[in-house]
Amino acid sequence: MTFDAILLIVIGAFSGGFISGLAGFGTGLFALGWWLAAMPVSDAVVLVVIMSLVGGVQGLYAVRNAVDLRLLVRFLVPALIGIAIGYRMLDHINIIVLKLVLATLLILFGGFFTFRKTLPKLTMHFLSMDITVGGIGGVLAVLAGLSGALLTMWCSLYDWTKAQRRGVIQPFNMIILSIVFVLMMGRGLVTVDIVLLVAVALPSSVLGTQAGIASFRRLSDDQFQKLLIWLTLLSGVMLAGRELIARLPPV
Repeated sequence: MTFDAILLIVIGAFSGGFISGLAGFGTGLFALGWWLAAMPVSDAVVLVVIMSLVGGVQGLYAVRNAVDLRLLVRFLVPALIGIAIGYRMLDHINIIVLKLVLATLLILFGGFFTFRKTLPKLTMHFLSMDITVGGIGGVLAVLAGLSGALLTMWCSLYDWTKAQRRGVIQPFNMIILSIVFVLMMGRGLVTVDIVLLVAVALPSSVLGTQAGIASFRRLSDDQFQKLLIWLTLLSGVMLAGRELIARLPPV
């Protein structure tokens, strides 16, 4: 492993850890671009899942008192069903088109609310929408590795405190990614090379996550809601940009 590769892994790990500690999701969003320049795609995807779990454990501990199991179940049970449905759809879905459609939704949603003076404050719980969002999250976790995209978008609409939002988003992603990780292990994707990559990334990931958690604690509830909406917009832009750039003809 070259010095340049190690540097890219460390920068990506810190960036991904920081955003995970700050928002409760987004490790892959900020780390993957760095890691794809340092390793094969398959290794980078496995490393994202592992580092997301590493950051998730720390973030979950920070909001452990805000986790409402009854509320979490509304999203999680449909997501588990969605995972099973997603596997059945793997051979019948154009993943590129799916990612671009999802990116468009994220951009439209994030763009619309980013430039509004007032933010949404839904006080009622919509069980049917919670179930739908959770189920689609499970499908997207299998098809595109994007379990938290729609969930984050939907949770940003509720009139919740920052801890309540994160008390749903963080454990949801943790449980879904844990299932994905077990499936990766079953397919033999966790190799000796992956263990080495984790050893290189782990210290800076933990440092970045702790810095993000410290920043999260300084945010007000409204500031955290705005952050989620901004990150929704940014997620859409980066997702679309990554897919489009990957398909440009070589220079």
